[in-house]
Amino acid sequence: MANVSIKFNNKEFLLSCEDGQEEHLEELLIHINQKFNDLKNNLGNLGENKLLLITAVKVMDEYYETKKKVDQKKNELKDLSNKFKELKSLIYDYRDKKEQEIKELNENHLSFKNEIEANHKKYEKLIDEAADEISSFVEKAKLENISQ
Repeated sequence: MANVSIKFNNKEFLLSCEDGQEEHLEELLIHINQKFNDLKNNLGNLGENKLLLITAVKVMDEYYETKKKVDQKKNELKDLSNKFKELKSLIYDYRDKKEQEIKELNENHLSFKNEIEANHKKYEKLIDEAADEISSFVEKAKLENISQ
């Protein structure tokens, strides 16, 4: 335990604190002493006990207001975090849906390509067969003309 000597309302006090907290305790006490002296200057000398009570109330009021603001910011941050998670989820869902659509489009494209190739082969076969039949017909017609 460390000891800190402080001056409050023109009186010396010796306070104990955890090791390493001396500077922080001095800082707090300077702040409280400043508030006490400001109240003393503004309100006059109402008595040390009354001034100490009013100082304590003012410090607690500041603390309470700060705590409310911190709690409000925590809630806002939590809401923002939840909205971010929801947005992130929507983005991943959208990405997955689009990837599925792309996969389906690629499958359809490949299917159409295969169908076109098969139809092209059938068309070529049909043209070849029609050409063969026409050639055969023409040859038969020539043979008939020659025989007549």
